[in-house]
Amino acid sequence: MKVMLLQDIKGTGKKGEIVNVSDGYARNFLFPRKLARVADNQALNEFKNAEQSKRYQSEQQTKEAQAIADKLMDVTVELKAKAGQGGRLFGSVTSKEIAAELKKLYGYSIDKRKISIDADIKAFGVYNCEIKLFGGVVARFKVSVTEL
Repeated sequence: MKVMLLQDIKGTGKKGEIVNVSDGYARNFLFPRKLARVADNQALNEFKNAEQSKRYQSEQQTKEAQAIADKLMDVTVELKAKAGQGGRLFGSVTSKEIAAELKKLYGYSIDKRKISIDADIKAFGVYNCEIKLFGGVVARFKVSVTEL
């Protein structure tokens, strides 16, 4: 029986492949667990449409990420912090604070886990940061920490 796999199955094939399997294996294992469906024209068309939709969504998200990266290039985000003697900060500036400042200044809601900082920000100065947006698109910018 020809079936189209809906998930990767070890020893049988990958998602989206059309494979020949025995009737009993298909009826008793694959179909009840919704791992495959009969490979007819309707199933093939639905799979093609779903793949095109995923590809289109991915392209749109990449374009949006690239637009954000272009706007953030050569931008300096200024943060103010309290410090003790010698210019050493009380605590440190975190990616959460940077994400909040980007949201406030530009309206971009960026996950704090996607922001990477070259070094811990524990003193005044300018630091390099980057955001890993979507699909390998990276935005680099600077963070300037000044006294409150």
